Amino acid sequence: MRNYTTQMDAARKGIVTPEIETVAKKEHMPPEALMKLAAEGKVVICANKNHTSLDPEGIGSMLRTKINVNLGVSRDCKDYDVEMEKVMSAVKLGAESIMDLSSHGDTQPFRQKLTRECPAMIGTVPVYDSVIHYQRDLATLSARDFLDVIRMHAEDGVDFVTLHCGITRKTIEQIKKHKRKMNIVSRGGSLVFAWMSMTGEENPFYEYYDEILDICEEYDVTISLGDACRPGCLADAADVCQIEELVRLGELTKRAWAHNIQVMVEGPGHVPLDQVAANMKVQQTICMGAPFYVLGPLVTDIAPGYDHITAAIGGAAAAMNGASFLCYVTPAEHLALPNVEDVKQGIIASKIAAHAADIAKGIPGARDIDDRMADARKALDWDAQFACALDPETAKAIRDSRSPEEDHSDTCSMCGKFCAVRSMNKALAGEYIDIL
Repeated sequence: MRNYTTQMDAARKGIVTPEIETVAKKEHMPPEALMKLAAEGKVVICANKNHTSLDPEGIGSMLRTKINVNLGVSRDCKDYDVEMEKVMSAVKLGAESIMDLSSHGDTQPFRQKLTRECPAMIGTVPVYDSVIHYQRDLATLSARDFLDVIRMHAEDGVDFVTLHCGITRKTIEQIKKHKRKMNIVSRGGSLVFAWMSMTGEENPFYEYYDEILDICEEYDVTISLGDACRPGCLADAADVCQIEELVRLGELTKRAWAHNIQVMVEGPGHVPLDQVAANMKVQQTICMGAPFYVLGPLVTDIAPGYDHITAAIGGAAAAMNGASFLCYVTPAEHLALPNVEDVKQGIIASKIAAHAADIAKGIPGARDIDDRMADARKALDWDAQFACALDPETAKAIRDSRSPEEDHSDTCSMCGKFCAVRSMNKALAGEYIDIL
């Protein structure tokens, strides 16, 4: 029988939960140090008590940077088997989190399958599912309908829910007054904005926030405070709408912590590279060190088909300056629902960004694999190099497809016997260096 309600409650009571113990080992950190961070809200361990297959992870700027993968069916792409293939591929490639953003069909069986079988954290955006679950137009839904869907997701074992609590009726006037270039690009944020506009009522996720906290406490669900006003283009970065919402998210973070509810705060979006660090520092100050969960950020608007790269550039800078959790971006961003290959490309790009940031932050042990790679390259040991690679299959396939001549198979086909590593190894060993 649990004598605590949430991971934060346990940490504040000095109880080492199985999840805290597991995460502490993964992070090479004493459980007591991890508990202190969890008690302060600087680390979250998203672990719904009904997610029986979970292999828990911690999210916080002083831990390894984690990545999230967005998946889910839509009206145009509705094959749940394909989505499950993407899920398993994502987990195999090292994704710590899966967000089910399904917006078509009977979503509950797939969501329940995820929490039964997937070891990664599972997140959802309940406002998406509300229209699908009730099969009614947005304007006909009540505040109670939205809250009931949050409860359903919590019962299904979802570890964190993105809730756009920071957008209010005041935001409607701000959007009209400040004339953003891209308005609201958050799908959940736009739905809440539309619901308020059509009904004349206040945002139910803000108005009934205390009731939502009770649901989250009952199931130990982490709240990911959605950034409805995240910038969707460089021109809107750090504008009044984004910063005003962030201030409200800071207030909502305090209220959640008072209920022992864990909180992440979501961030941009599209941000010029020179503004990324400032965005991270502002969030850390306003939200008192709560883990920051960013989409990218994308540092240019002109790379459709390559936005996994623009996001990786921004993600590395963001994580180096305090972001804890990177939402992957695929080559299909802004264009289409990602296929299996898009998912792979997005994950690898995000993993590179996260790892680069961890090295820059000085996370203990982060550079060990890089040092092993250097040793393997110096020895021209190709199998050892593949073992160190983020994506060994691709690395090996490239080498195998362009093999060097047989008499210098220890090198690659770029340099052959001109290989600097080969020449230096021979020179330092006092051996004759044959080139021709």
